[in-house]
Amino acid sequence: MTTESVLEAQARPKRFADLFAHRRWIRRSDPFPHVYARDVFVPEYFARMSEDLARVRRESPDLFQQVAANYSADGIRLANLRGTAFDVFASREWHDLVAGIAGVTATGDVEGSVHHHAPGAPYGWPHNDLNPAWFPGEPPSPDEVRLPADSVDIKSGQREAGVLARESIRAVAVLFYFGNPEWQPGDGGETALYNNLSDGEKLPELTLIPPLDNSLILFEVTPRTWHTFAGGNIKDRNSVVMWVHRTKDDAVARWGGDKIVYW
Repeated sequence: MTTESVLEAQARPKRFADLFAHRRWIRRSDPFPHVYARDVFVPEYFARMSEDLARVRRESPDLFQQVAANYSADGIRLANLRGTAFDVFASREWHDLVAGIAGVTATGDVEGSVHHHAPGAPYGWPHNDLNPAWFPGEPPSPDEVRLPADSVDIKSGQREAGVLARESIRAVAVLFYFGNPEWQPGDGGETALYNNLSDGEKLPELTLIPPLDNSLILFEVTPRTWHTFAGGNIKDRNSVVMWVHRTKDDAVARWGGDKIVYW
């Protein structure tokens, strides 16, 4: 059963709050706890996202890379989208908002990119996102965020001698859908959420989240937050995929070190 309640998303300061169309975000309990929202940003700001992405793809196509081996999406990192409408996702205000909604003490480390699946993309593989990442430098101050950098391998932490880096663990996942106009049931490209995959005792039940423009799903990353790209899209499918992080000590204390999924 799904439990719905009104979430008053506390967005400050005013220039940040004014980007949002409303404060009514919905908490759902099935198939695992998550937050869902429609019409997230005001129309003027939302329209800029597709425009900015098209411009960057036209002017700097080399910035778009395959997201992962054997995965159908190409993507561009948030760090390569500075000065665009996507800056909101790399802001401290957004970091604090989503961490607060999930009830997580986050580090200021933000990992994310825009993903694009061409038509006919295959089904992805189920995963729970409980993965580490490495970030450069000292922990960010309370008004900063830290993004991954080429000086430190995000998965392994490999770096040149003398380069400072920190390992943290994904704490809150956000999937924001855009660039999918007039999506209809049957168009494919949903995100599949599973009620359970780790026990292996029964076939999991799944919930399909449609990639409706200007909508999002947000959840605290746990050992049970199994999900995947459902594939079968008949049109281009676009989304922002991002995480805010918690300290490794916090993740180990909460879930156990054996639950962290290393690359």
